[in-house]
Amino acid sequence: MRIRLDIAYDGTHFRGWARQPEHRTVQGTLEAALGRIVGSDVQFVVAGRTDAGVHARGQVAHVDLDETQWARIVTRHGRAAHDPAGSIAGRMRGVLGAYPDATVASSSIAPDGFDARFSAVWRRYRYRLADDVSGFDPLRRNDTASTRGILDVEAMDAAAQTLIGLHDFAAYCKARPEATTIRTLLDYRWRRDEEAVLVAEVRADAFCHSMVRALVGACAAVGEGRLDPADLVVLRDARVRTSEFKVLAARGLTLTEVGYPADDLLATRAEQTRARRDRGGSGHGAPVDDE
Repeated sequence: MRIRLDIAYDGTHFRGWARQPEHRTVQGTLEAALGRIVGSDVQFVVAGRTDAGVHARGQVAHVDLDETQWARIVTRHGRAAHDPAGSIAGRMRGVLGAYPDATVASSSIAPDGFDARFSAVWRRYRYRLADDVSGFDPLRRNDTASTRGILDVEAMDAAAQTLIGLHDFAAYCKARPEATTIRTLLDYRWRRDEEAVLVAEVRADAFCHSMVRALVGACAAVGEGRLDPADLVVLRDARVRTSEFKVLAARGLTLTEVGYPADDLLATRAEQTRARRDRGGSGHGAPVDDE
């Protein structure tokens, strides 16, 4: 039985999503919680493998339960469970405790053909950055980065617009052997929220390692006046990692949403994405690396 899990976490005290033998990770924590419930090991497949310190409100994963594991879910205390798939989230929250930094918001039987990673058509991230206009709120220190001075949000938004489209983002990615850096950046906007904090919304088919934090760092350099909006295109088209801007801190970044096609297109989408990965990735629909 394939189960979809909708997940949220504060990444501050995790060494990222992916399981690591000697470190606390989101995957390891959640798999251990479900493993206690079903009585054996489980393995999650996730939409986006977030990096250390990155948060999520809209992370999506799936897990395949074998017959024995599913029977432990269906039957509880000798009785048939009401909505067994839906009960998984609540039971995991019980294992995780009252104030966990990772939780499962909901669980359900996945539609036919659903793959949390390969069926996804886009991922959306939000970045929060405080400057001298907003000041720094210590109660938001875990999910908001800060910088000195006053940033020009209009210039940052204009710069962000120039990067949208299908491009090679090697200049904005941490290189990985044999991994493509071609991505389709679907949306990228900057604004100030009601507290005057600078907020970026970034959506793409997939992201390379550290891509969002590099994109927001480049626009922050524009906001500071160190770069012109046109410079970001020149840097992008050079396709070489640069020191012209800083990659901003992970604490300001949150995965907010993952988009999927209609249920009858899930399997086709997963097949297309896997095929592109096996060919080295075409960029359009390329699989996610890490953010």
